[in-house]
Amino acid sequence: MPIYEYAPLSGDCQQCHGVFEVFQRIADDKLTQCPTCSQACERRISAVALGGKYSTSNSAVEKAGFTKYERSEKGVYERTAGKGGPPILHRN
Repeated sequence: MPIYEYAPLSGDCQQCHGVFEVFQRIADDKLTQCPTCSQACERRISAVALGGKYSTSNSAVEKAGFTKYERSEKGVYERTAGKGGPPILHRN
């Protein structure tokens, strides 16, 4: 089962410290409220943990059919490998 990362929509919580993780099946519905503080929450995209023989080089990422973004400045990420998604992402 994957681990999904959630955060309150307000961005701040004294009980869950602004982020929490939940083991869920892929088919399960997304949570809409934090189980600790009951605030409205959203599921976040989190980094993938790769280990062992897997490579995250640009050529390996493209060969696997993925897209890779790297931070170019605060809140701005540029696509460095792959063809999917926009060339630049802006994070609020």
